Amino acid sequence: MRKKKSSVMFPIPVARALRKLGHDVRDARRRRRIPAEIAAQRASISRTTLVKIEKGDPGVAIGSYAIVLFVLGMTDRLAGLADPTIDAVGLQLEEEHLPQRIRRSQK
Repeated sequence: MRKKKSSVMFPIPVARALRKLGHDVRDARRRRRIPAEIAAQRASISRTTLVKIEKGDPGVAIGSYAIVLFVLGMTDRLAGLADPTIDAVGLQLEEEHLPQRIRRSQK
């Protein structure tokens, strides 16, 4: 049986980040001593999908990753992924566009 390859190539850092996320999810599930079958049932996904998540498969919907994090009690981490208050690049770019002087409006 041949594996179907995705037509989309992911940048290496993205693939590594997803793989790390998957391994972290697997480790969190194991630390909580939740069997894969139970975790999959609680997340309303198949065990196969859970295995793909734990491998960091980029083809799995982000919603499936999110529900597994919820099952593990880790939803708060998901909410902070793109938090603008800790976006160093965005904050720096915003700071560069601040006005040099602020003038009082003429009435």
